[in-house]
This record gives sequence, structure tokens and C-alpha cells, in this order.
Amino acid sequence: SSQVLEAIENVIQGVFQSLAQKKAPVLTLANRTDWRNIEFKESVGLQMIPRCTTRQIRSDCPQSAKRFALMLKILSMIYKMVQSNTYATKRDIYYSDTLLFGCQRIVDQLIDDISCMLKIPRRSLHVLSTTQGFVAGNLSYTEEDGTKVNCTCSATAVAVPSNVQGIKNLNSHAKFMLIVEKDATFQRLLDDDFFSKVSPCIMITGRGVPDLNTRLLVRKLWDSFQIPVFTLMDADPHGVEIMCVYKYGSVSMSFEAHHLTVPSIKWLGLLPSDLKRLNICKDVLIPFTKQDQNKLASIQKRPYIACQPLWKKELEIMAASKLKAEIQVLTSLSSDYLSRVYLPNKLQFGGWL
Repeated sequence: SSQVLEAIENVIQGVFQSLAQKKAPVLTLANRTDWRNIEFKESVGLQMIPRCTTRQIRSDCPQSAKRFALMLKILSMIYKMVQSNTYATKRDIYYSDTLLFGCQRIVDQLIDDISCMLKIPRRSLHVLSTTQGFVAGNLSYTEEDGTKVNCTCSATAVAVPSNVQGIKNLNSHAKFMLIVEKDATFQRLLDDDFFSKVSPCIMITGRGVPDLNTRLLVRKLWDSFQIPVFTLMDADPHGVEIMCVYKYGSVSMSFEAHHLTVPSIKWLGLLPSDLKRLNICKDVLIPFTKQDQNKLASIQKRPYIACQPLWKKELEIMAASKLKAEIQVLTSLSSDYLSRVYLPNKLQFGGWL
């Protein structure tokens, strides 16, 4: 906490020094969404380069003066929370003054900008995200406030904790972790008691694009147990992109890659090549939209695809067919095909990439 307070004090000191010299104060931020500032490292994923291009938030410019003021306002709130050892969600911060902030998205962006500017992980700023992910299976842990959580006994999933950093006493006999893209598929596997039938495992879903807490939890579980991590995604560009976020990270959060990525993640399914192998009828597949084609072309150019020749081949199959499939397509074979046949066979015979 002293490091956070000192970092904020340095920013404010810079503002005072500018004012004392009769200059307009300026905040300098790294361009965290620019691919030119990102390098790919196989052991980490997408990370920000040390000397990256920057942009300025000026206090004397009409276009950025409000943003400058909002950043100082949020820095002041963070400073008070760290001093008093209290926490707030991004939503709490927005609702503290909705007229001033305008919308939730602006608060979210500013907090990420502040985290990047101070070079301090967001959770150390005492700002928590609202969690959307769920976890189930062979896992128990203690939350920061002492609450004991046992995912093994639960017939329903447990929400991913909002303060992943604070959980302790993690215990599991799981043989692997399965990241499921969609909530509906996750719930189906839960209903089929999948996580105890095949072999003990931990199942996690971010319910689409994962929030920060879900990514932090996947990383924490991998650090704690060093078990294989598999992904179960739709066979479409959106599913591939979500898998890449878990494995290699995202451009906008590349400054935190070391805490968020798990480069050892394997693609278990649904593979484009599975569709042909399982004789899935073309009538149940969905034609590509223009957006799908653009997304896939963008993914194929990413630096990490070059080091994954088998992934590259699957993406080429997808591009050639111009067809996509949801995981639910397997129900065209039988209602419980996913949990009874598809996943057990894949896990037993090594059908992952």
C-alpha cells in the first residue's frame, strides 16, 4: 500500500510542480491499445514493450481537460481507499457521481489507464471488478474475510470471488482444469455431473469474454496446482479470440500479462476439424458473416498464431469452409454426446492442440 500511495503522490507532485512553473499540468499515459507497443513472448503472451509510445492528457486542452480532472478525482478516491484499507467496485466509483462520470465505460477505461500509468495492478489500487464468471468442481478455498468455499459439494456453480488475490488455503485433487466459453454449456456439464464422472476436475466459465477476476482465478489455480488447462469453445472466430485472451492475454491489458495469462492452455474443442471427423450435418452449421471473416483474418495475422502450426491449420479449415459451429451442435448426434462421448474421448486419447 505504501508503494501505491507513493506512486499517486508522485503524480500529484508533478501537477504541483507544473503549476508552480506556470505550466499546464499534463498526465502521460502509455498507448496500451496500440499493437506497435506490444511484443509477443511465448512464455508470457502479449506484453507491453518497455519503451512504448505515449499520449498526453492535458489540463489546458478542451478535448482532454475533463478526462484530466476525472483521473485526478479517481486518484483521490483510490488514495483514500488505500489509506483506510477499504475497497470499491468500478460500479461503486461510477455511482458515487454518475453526472460527473457520465457512463460506466469511462470509469472502466480511466481505472485501467491509471493502473497502467502507475505500473500497479488494478487489485492493488483497491478497485474490484464486478465478477461475471463461475467455478465448479474439485476445489475449496478460504476467502479473504474467512468464508470457507467448497465448490466440490455444490450442486450449483460458485461465483468467481471478487478479490482473487485475497483467497487462500486452496485445495484440490483435480487432474485438469476445463475453461468453458458459454454459461449454457457450463450449466449442462454441471447438470451431467461431468466434473466427477470422468476424473476430478475444476470447471470455469467467464460466460463469454472473461472479466479480469476470472482470468486472475485461472492463473492463480494454474500457479497453485500446475495441472493441464483445456478450453472448450465454439468453433468460430469469437470462440478462438476468447481462448487467446485466456492463453496469451489482450492488447489493452498487456501491461499486466504476467498476472493474467496461462500460455500452457490447450485447445480441446470444438475444433473445426472435429466437424468433418464427426460427420456433423452442414444443415446445423452457421454461415460466416462479413464480421466473422474480418475477425478470423485479424486472428490469423496475430504473432502467436505463427508459433502454433496446428492452430493455424484449424483456422485455415474454418476460413475455407466459411462455416461456424456452436458447441451445442453436438446435440445433433445425441443429447448427452458432449459429456458422455466427446469430452471423455478427447481427454483419454489426447485430442487437443
